[in-house]
Amino acid sequence: MSQLPINLQDLLRQRTVEGERIEYKAGWNPDAVLRTLCAFANDFENLGGGYVVIGQDCDAHGQPVFPPVGLAAHQLDKVQQELLAACQLIQPPYFPVLSVEEVEGRTLLVLWAPGGQNRPYKVPEAVTATKKTWHYYIRRYSSTVQAKGEAEQELLSLTAKVPFDDRFHPLAQVDDLSKPLMQAFLGEVGSALAADAPGLSIEALARQINLAAGPSEAPRPKNVGLLFFNETPERFFPGVQIDVVWFPEGAGGDRFEESIFKGPLARMTREALGYIQRNFLRQTVIKHPDRAEATRVWNYPYAAVEEALVNAVYHRSYEEREPIEVRISNEELVILSFPGPDRSIRLEDLQAGRAVSRRYRNRRIGEFLKELEMTEGRSTGIPKILKEMAANGSPAPLFETDDERLSFVIRLPRHPLALVVGAETEQDTPQDTPKSPPVTPKSWIY
Repeated sequence: MSQLPINLQDLLRQRTVEGERIEYKAGWNPDAVLRTLCAFANDFENLGGGYVVIGQDCDAHGQPVFPPVGLAAHQLDKVQQELLAACQLIQPPYFPVLSVEEVEGRTLLVLWAPGGQNRPYKVPEAVTATKKTWHYYIRRYSSTVQAKGEAEQELLSLTAKVPFDDRFHPLAQVDDLSKPLMQAFLGEVGSALAADAPGLSIEALARQINLAAGPSEAPRPKNVGLLFFNETPERFFPGVQIDVVWFPEGAGGDRFEESIFKGPLARMTREALGYIQRNFLRQTVIKHPDRAEATRVWNYPYAAVEEALVNAVYHRSYEEREPIEVRISNEELVILSFPGPDRSIRLEDLQAGRAVSRRYRNRRIGEFLKELEMTEGRSTGIPKILKEMAANGSPAPLFETDDERLSFVIRLPRHPLALVVGAETEQDTPQDTPKSPPVTPKSWIY
């Protein structure tokens, strides 16, 4: 039975997990494997750990080579026994999830190593050495390296600092997780675990997806599980909602219309995006007397709106009791979330699309959003917003925060040639939005 919560082919071909979070090993090498497991457990940059694939070779560029080398049948038991013994040397104790998989007729061992709850972790430099020397290891891009100097001190400072989304919720029960929602997720991402899910209990399934942990007599769900797989996550995290506010007379006017979206994180985000798309995104078609080809512009390009809203869902703090707010007028679309970006990110770098976060606030939320293809992660959101606004011919977006980094504002100005919402329409033209349910926004021609 597969133990992996994601599609194996997507994993091996790096479609949903970045290459730096995957380590390929053609054969069983306990020293190298243990060091990499230690690095993934330390999760130095809060990326969500990683995967070690044993029996899969790669080329000089780190890309997997198919068909895989595979492991012989007589090796499997021996490797698993040695792996169990080796993992007992990790301090504090840490054991990855092991899954035996078959790819193109070859057998692979896939080790899923989520970020640990008790970092920092250390392992012996040589597993088989009589006199063992323990070191801390971290990932640097696609390599496992020993943490030294400032890196070691920074790792030690992360002791017991588990991101909020990966912590246990002390007042919730495993039964607060929805099995139908977990099954729907596994089916959507194409996980082989989806076939076995109906026969598993809620607790067993939650443990398989790393949504619950703790002793069998008192298991606890993790916050990320309640955010994605509970019908009413706002019961546990007040303020988990998206407020869409329309100002037909502008932000200073007396009239406004408000729609509130709640529910599991992915569904809430998709429903809010669909509502914005149907009601407020409009294409203007401008005909020219001197040529047949018309100019088509959107008041707010959907791809930029989607990236900005998903970025807010990904990076907001779920310890804050403030909702994400989308404020729409005929002049701009504004997305407000709390708190602001990390202090290590300079505002001028943010405006230029060069901002790269040192450490992610929500490592597990980002992992699920990437598997659902709602975000690419790795600090690509801001550059994509800039790119999509430029491609539409729109004014550059504005990114704002305060000195204390208490909030973050993304302003998307309306295209100057686009007519305002509510103008007379003559033709319907759908905007290309492959990630959302099909809708038909309206267009203007003049």
